[in-house]
Amino acid sequence: MKKKIIIAIIGLVVLTGTIGGIKGLQISWMIAQKRQPAPEMVTTAAAHTENWESVLTSVASLVAVQGVTVSAEMTGKVVQIAFEPGAMVQAGDLLVQQDISAETAQLRSAEATVTLTKITLERARKLLSQKTSSQAEYDNADAQYKQAVAQADNMRALIAKKTIRAPFTGALGIRLVNLGQILSAGDEIVSLQALDPVFVNFSLPQQQLAQIRPGLAVRVKTDALPGQVVEGTITAINPEVEKATRNVVVQATVKNTQQRLRPGMFATATVVLPEQDTVLAIPITAVLNAPYSDSVFIVEDDKNAKNSPPAKVVRQQFVRLGVRRGDFVAVTSGLKQGETVVSTGAFKLRNGQAVTVDNTLVPEFKIAPTPKDT
Repeated sequence: MKKKIIIAIIGLVVLTGTIGGIKGLQISWMIAQKRQPAPEMVTTAAAHTENWESVLTSVASLVAVQGVTVSAEMTGKVVQIAFEPGAMVQAGDLLVQQDISAETAQLRSAEATVTLTKITLERARKLLSQKTSSQAEYDNADAQYKQAVAQADNMRALIAKKTIRAPFTGALGIRLVNLGQILSAGDEIVSLQALDPVFVNFSLPQQQLAQIRPGLAVRVKTDALPGQVVEGTITAINPEVEKATRNVVVQATVKNTQQRLRPGMFATATVVLPEQDTVLAIPITAVLNAPYSDSVFIVEDDKNAKNSPPAKVVRQQFVRLGVRRGDFVAVTSGLKQGETVVSTGAFKLRNGQAVTVDNTLVPEFKIAPTPKDT
């Protein structure tokens, strides 16, 4: 019995050793056959210096140089509407006529009184010169004449208030009144806006106040005019800084000959400063953004490679970024001029990985790109 157990143990040991030897040979063969991963295909770009415009950008709102909602000054019935909604009117054009029949009659009476008192005054002046009338009678005639003139002027003023005219040249909005409607003082009639030129109001932080002044160029962009830039200049800067935001309000004036810019529009205002900045620029697609830091991959020769020309490897380099312009970003530290960085495909790389450079399909990077689909 003991002999059989010993034989079984010996057989188990032999079997285990045989299996272990086979596995060891397999592992050795796999290690011998192990290969390095194939180099990744990437495109590259050289870090280079450029002179960029120094600009200040802010969100802006468009405001009419002159804009008002025309309203009634006095209570009265609308007897005539002399404008078309959306039309252009000149200063002084009639918009709405309220009922002035009573005032017109009273004006005729007042004008008749003016005529009579004027004759009486002339007669009193003549009699006074002939010393057949007293100074008191002349003064009384003069006072009655002036009162009559004032009464006539008052009636003309009432008629003018009920004859509502455009206070300035501009574009009308939607009509808010109807014929026969009784208007009270303050009731709105129509919006009137002067559209050329227009104001562009925007805010800048107080630390940028020393960089701006009236006369600097301003570029205005709005989604109402896709792909277009409207040029203007700074015309006013608020003398005080807002306490809540510590911003200063700046106003620019831009031409609007086609009247496609309208008050209330959202826009982006860019102030062009006179000086330029020299920056080290790379394509923005070369940057790997991460919470701890931004980085790029620098392409270098593999110092350990024995072949010629030497293979290329990448080294991850942390950088600090500055302003952006179109497809480029400025690097303030971490990179030197002339160093070659991976411009596309950086997301799939790791430090020290071999790469193959193929710039035949490199995308075109521009300072002012104009995408077809926006």
